[in-house]
Amino acid sequence: MSLTKFYTLEKLETVLKDERKKNKKIALADGGFDLVHIGHTRCLKEAKKTADILVVALHADTSLKKSKGHKRPILVEKERIRIIAAFEYVDYITVFEKNTGSVNNVLLTLEPDVLCRGPDYTVGTAQERETVKSYGGKIAIVGGDKIKNISEIIKEVRGKR
Repeated sequence: MSLTKFYTLEKLETVLKDERKKNKKIALADGGFDLVHIGHTRCLKEAKKTADILVVALHADTSLKKSKGHKRPILVEKERIRIIAAFEYVDYITVFEKNTGSVNNVLLTLEPDVLCRGPDYTVGTAQERETVKSYGGKIAIVGGDKIKNISEIIKEVRGKR
């Protein structure tokens, strides 16, 4: 599979300006997607229902290593990009460093109409709510009931060795 859905943040900003000229509504979901599970697929599929275009912002390898520990990521950036690109409901992918302003820089650059958060959040607890509000966007909670996160799954798998 090619990386045709992947763009740098700067290039994606230009691409999305063209999409907006076509009156397309844009949603953004972000995360590590270190080891994709059913909760991720549910979230992304539901996120696509909130807009015409779904952008996924992946945490860079260095970000995952800093936030999750030296044994992470399980799958390197390029592999994670290819897996997420395989989902037909994902239109574009970009990568960002979580430690440099979290996803706020991505939000302020792309200004998606909707920021999609998984079921472990509420609209009131999403850290980026003020940023989204500042440019007139909305937050949507998607994905149904919360299931185990990747860190819990990895601990279980490592414990079964």
